Amino acid sequence: MSKLRELLIENPIIAALRSEADLANIISSNAQIIFILCGNILTIAEVCQKLQEAGKTVFIHMDLIEGLKGDAAAIEFIKKHAAPFGIISTKINIIKYAKQHGLQTILRIFMIDSLSLRTGVKNINDTTPDAVEVMPGIAPKIIQGICSKTTAPIIAGGLIETKKDVMEALAAGAVAASTAAKVLWEM
Repeated sequence: MSKLRELLIENPIIAALRSEADLANIISSNAQIIFILCGNILTIAEVCQKLQEAGKTVFIHMDLIEGLKGDAAAIEFIKKHAAPFGIISTKINIIKYAKQHGLQTILRIFMIDSLSLRTGVKNINDTTPDAVEVMPGIAPKIIQGICSKTTAPIIAGGLIETKKDVMEALAAGAVAASTAAKVLWEM
């Protein structure tokens, strides 16, 4: 079992940091894994450091950090200055660069129709990320379908607002759920 899969199974609620104003809440929460979905090249290292000092496992969503271009230099910069456990991206080239630099990788895919499902599965198989975040996370049928076509651990993300949403995603085969709903960070 991979290191990331084990971590996700042990910590199925992932706190999504969408605003630096929520940093103190996330630090004091029970959530062990944190997805950073905001920030810029001037603040990202400090945010990561604060989370890591609090014992959190940090993933940076590379597509959402202002001032970074989606290339190998951005990965090198993030690894050197912020030192996260891993990265998240919708871009397969970012996943490939991050893997080359020894970072854990999460490919985020959006399921809107059957074509995006086929493309998503192809991208998973082509890039072999360490995990996949499926959005929206409240679509158990889609989660089951992706689980049947890949061995990558699946994270349900997007629109996860209640304990029921989390339980349905996990029952469908997801190993974890990412959420910005603060009440769920304490589960």
